[in-house]
Amino acid sequence: MSELMWERGYADTSPREVRQRSGVGQGSMYHHFPTKRDLALAALERNIPDLLPAASELDDPGDPMARIEAYLMRPRDPLKGCKVGRMTQDPQVREDPVLLAPVARAFTQVHASWVRVLREAVAARQLRDDLDPERLAHTLMAVLQGGYVLAIAQQDPGPFNNAVASALDLLRAAAPAAPDHKDKKRNRTA
Repeated sequence: MSELMWERGYADTSPREVRQRSGVGQGSMYHHFPTKRDLALAALERNIPDLLPAASELDDPGDPMARIEAYLMRPRDPLKGCKVGRMTQDPQVREDPVLLAPVARAFTQVHASWVRVLREAVAARQLRDDLDPERLAHTLMAVLQGGYVLAIAQQDPGPFNNAVASALDLLRAAAPAAPDHKDKKRNRTA
C-alpha cells in the first residue's frame, strides 16, 4: 500500500491491487487491516519515517550551513515526488482528518528541524540576523515540495534541481556582509 499510494495516490489504489503486489491473501490482509482506510493509515505511518530521517540530518551536529546544503543536495527522485507531500494532493486524504493527521505531523516535525538549523546558522553568523527562521523554513519546504510538483508536471527533474540550487544561491546571498579591509583596519586602530 505504501508504494501504491506513492505511485497512484489513495483514491486510485484498491485493496485488491495491494494484495496482488504484496502476495498476501485476502483473509490475512483484512485480519490486520479491516478497511482500506486502516491500510492507508498504516502505509502513511510507514512513509513518514522515510521523510523524517533525512530531515533529522538537519539536527546533526556540525556546521549549520553545511548541513543545510547536504540536506538540500541529497539524492532524490524528483519525478516520483515526496511520499508524504504527495498525499496532500489526494482529495480523499485531504478530506479525512485521520489520514491527514500523520501528514501534517510529519511536516510540523520537518519544519521544526529547519527552524533549529536556520537559527543555528544565524547564531553562527552564516545567515543575517534579520532573517526570520520560521518563515524561511516554510519557504525552503515550499521550494522542495514545489520543485517536486514542477518536475512531475514537466516529467523532467530539471525544475526540481534548479529550485534547490536557487534556494542555496539565495541562502548564500543571505550571509552577512564581511567587513571590508578598511573597516578591519579602523577597528584595530580604534
